[in-house]
Amino acid sequence: MNELPQQLVNGLLLGSMYGLVAIGYTMVYGIIQLINFAHGEIFMTGAFGALTVYLYILPDGTSMLIALPLMLLGAIIISTTVAVGAERFAYRPLRGSPRLAPLITAIGLSLALQQAVWAWYPEAKSARTFPQIDGGPFHIGSVTLQTGDIFLFIAAPVSMGILAYFVMRTRTGRGMQATAQDPDTAKLMGVNTDRIIVVAFALGAVFAAVGSVAYGLKYGQIEFKMGFILGLKAFTAAVLGGIGNIYGAMIGGLVLGLAETLATAYISDIPGLDQFGSQSWANVWAFILLILVLLFRPQGLLGERVADRA
Repeated sequence: MNELPQQLVNGLLLGSMYGLVAIGYTMVYGIIQLINFAHGEIFMTGAFGALTVYLYILPDGTSMLIALPLMLLGAIIISTTVAVGAERFAYRPLRGSPRLAPLITAIGLSLALQQAVWAWYPEAKSARTFPQIDGGPFHIGSVTLQTGDIFLFIAAPVSMGILAYFVMRTRTGRGMQATAQDPDTAKLMGVNTDRIIVVAFALGAVFAAVGSVAYGLKYGQIEFKMGFILGLKAFTAAVLGGIGNIYGAMIGGLVLGLAETLATAYISDIPGLDQFGSQSWANVWAFILLILVLLFRPQGLLGERVADRA
């Protein structure tokens, strides 16, 4: 059990990444009750936006200390543009339609974005190397952290703090809460609900972009299919925390990351279950956890608090 601290840190890192992406699912659902299955691809486009900035805009040899903020900005711009465009041209025309119509549209948009990136980056059929920050690893007791891990540990709580302040303290944030609670009444009170919906999509894309850069720094590679499984896991995290609850999304991500990491690390030590502890079973354990939560607590770990679900 000497490796337990390291596994806990690994789980928190993985869960923070899931939580950043899950926020986008839960914000959009909290406002318009739409499960945006294309959100995983918005995460993916952010990673390729950051890579594009590094490869084609920055001069060769640019230090990562200078490049990283610009790459993050590029990821945010691309992800936000794709998300806002999807809302305007794919989802808004279907807003009054049965829920199945936007759901199918989201799945189709997910496939279209994958193919668009594949066509833009023909070499994306194989994994692309993501630039790394020099330095590290860093040792804290028995725990080892890479430089990409440091970025994620800083970015996740800062992002959540900014989001909490925005939702609770700004006029737009209060408008999001009102729209989530009762969009018709909010519109009668002067809230521009169309603008609020666009802001929800844009904010979700910003957090997905931060998560995509963290993914590239942590794993060193990105590919056009990376958003599919991670997007499903982020959706799982949103359901675990309570779909529509922005704080629950991050907590659900942390729970999912810890459960997946610990299951992968320790189930193989149980006699007769060694074949279930391999990395290939990590996705299975994540969805088993989702099934258990849906069976015994379908409202999620924190439930759905209407006032905060923006």
